[in-house]
Amino acid sequence: MPEEELDKLIVALESQVTTAGGVVKAKEKMGKRRLAYALGRFQDGFYVLLTIEGGGVLVHEIERRLRVTEPVLKFITVRMDEEQKRLDKMKKLRDAKKRTVPPPPVTAETVAAPVAAGHGDGSGSGRADCRYGLALDEIERHKIERNKIDTNYAKEQHG
Repeated sequence: MPEEELDKLIVALESQVTTAGGVVKAKEKMGKRRLAYALGRFQDGFYVLLTIEGGGVLVHEIERRLRVTEPVLKFITVRMDEEQKRLDKMKKLRDAKKRTVPPPPVTAETVAAPVAAGHGDGSGSGRADCRYGLALDEIERHKIERNKIDTNYAKEQHG
């Protein structure tokens, strides 16, 4: 599929959303990628992410049009409002906790504690309790992305 046809398809979907009373919040062309498995003779496909805001009737109509549009091989619809509410709540709690709990004062003992920690058996192995991780927003984003991938894979396997 040429790039011009892809752009026409995206513009058509955007116009359908706006005429039905919805709003296109984001559009991201992710480019041409290899499919997880061959769909007929197709092994590559263009991936496009449209974030729309609208009611159930709008979503149902967009899904119907995607089903009958020949160039569209697969699609997935994910409801984001519940997940966004949960993330906003977590962020508020985290921000409130940051404001109410001042950081502990840094002393020589607290700086040296992770280095001095070991097995406790005197073996001197030097295994320390160090915690590495992503910020909570990053962890939540990774969970959402993983859930999308797992859902998409399950739908492709069973549908």
